Amino acid sequence: MATMFVLGLLGGLGATEIIVILIIILLMFGGKKIPELMKGLGRGVKDFKEASKGESESSETEKK
Repeated sequence: MATMFVLGLLGGLGATEIIVILIIILLMFGGKKIPELMKGLGRGVKDFKEASKGESESSETEKK
């Protein structure tokens, strides 16, 4: 299920292209930096969701 979400998120990329991209990322950043990058990405997504949720709540209160 998660794999289908990631593949849908990346558009028309096939499995081979995704594997090549992941290998390039691994070579560029190394194994030790990848967890830090994922933490930063997760925080960014969380902050974005909170900000967009806050905007929708404030716009709903303005409508009332």
